[in-house]
Amino acid sequence: MILDKKTVIDIQKADTSKISKIDFNNLSFGNVFTDHMLECDYKDGQWQTIKIRPYGPISLDPSAKVFHYGQAIFEGMKAYKDTQDDVWLFRPDENQKRLNKSAERLAIPEFPEALFFDGLETLLNIEKNWIQKEEGSSLYIRPFVIATESGVSANPAKEYKFMIILSPAQSYYSGEVRVLFADKFSRSASGGVGFAKCAGNYAGQFYPTKLANDAGYQQVVWTDASTHENLEEAGTMNVFFRIGDKLITAPTSDRILDGVTRKSILTLAEDEGIEYEVRTISVFEIEEAAKNGTLLEMFGAGTAAVVNPILGFSFKGNDYELPKTENSYATHFKNRITSIQTKKAEDKFGWTYKVRD
Repeated sequence: MILDKKTVIDIQKADTSKISKIDFNNLSFGNVFTDHMLECDYKDGQWQTIKIRPYGPISLDPSAKVFHYGQAIFEGMKAYKDTQDDVWLFRPDENQKRLNKSAERLAIPEFPEALFFDGLETLLNIEKNWIQKEEGSSLYIRPFVIATESGVSANPAKEYKFMIILSPAQSYYSGEVRVLFADKFSRSASGGVGFAKCAGNYAGQFYPTKLANDAGYQQVVWTDASTHENLEEAGTMNVFFRIGDKLITAPTSDRILDGVTRKSILTLAEDEGIEYEVRTISVFEIEEAAKNGTLLEMFGAGTAAVVNPILGFSFKGNDYELPKTENSYATHFKNRITSIQTKKAEDKFGWTYKVRD
């Protein structure tokens, strides 16, 4: 990735900063935002000048197509600060490419790579003080695109708004997680938009997840829409299973998000000689492995938590608990990835990207 920082950016600084009022030791994920945000409008067939403004509300016509036809996509990334106060991103090229992959699927114009990085880096430099150096601290980055053209005709919009907002984050811990294997509801179907990070994917899973929560489970592991026999994703994360010493995960498809953390774990497994398979995984295989004691671990993988261990699962009224495992793959991969992200360990894969001043 070779970029020239030549993009013209219109910057309006906030009169005062709210950073002194923020308790960085007591943050709720995704509820506190920095002083500035980035926005760039698409109209007349092209992206306009990037603007950085004080964080605040935006104004949209009630007939804006995002409200009526759901043209909305997003990404999730993090920025980290090392001991030298340099700011780093983790595999940001993957997020930029995936944003445009999602855009293509929803008939949204792609956002150019140079504009993406020039705008993001300018915003991060303005908000550098919001990135803390304490263990587990990061700055969560939320790029998104919404359709802003007014009118309720059922066709793709001709006007859009690209934005980036930033939220300081602590180490993510969701507590003990037990999951319900889906046997009725589906997250996505073949030929659909499951591989895209579009808003509707997440709205559609809120109701079945609420039902799982009411039944005492923290999350849903989604199964294929046609048979509900093959395991695909855990909530909003990719899911891994460890049977014996072998790591198994489902292949990506037009139903499954191509997760950056998922890719990284598979690369690390190969690097360390850990046996792994990317293949279809049936519910019944995992049930049998749980019964005979060979299912040693399950964990989700994604940007927010990096790796989230799963302690047990249920399918059609049958509950299974996983054993306490020494030399946990989940713990190992989480530690190795976070060490690379924060520059505490060698990055021999070239995954980290230093934010330009």
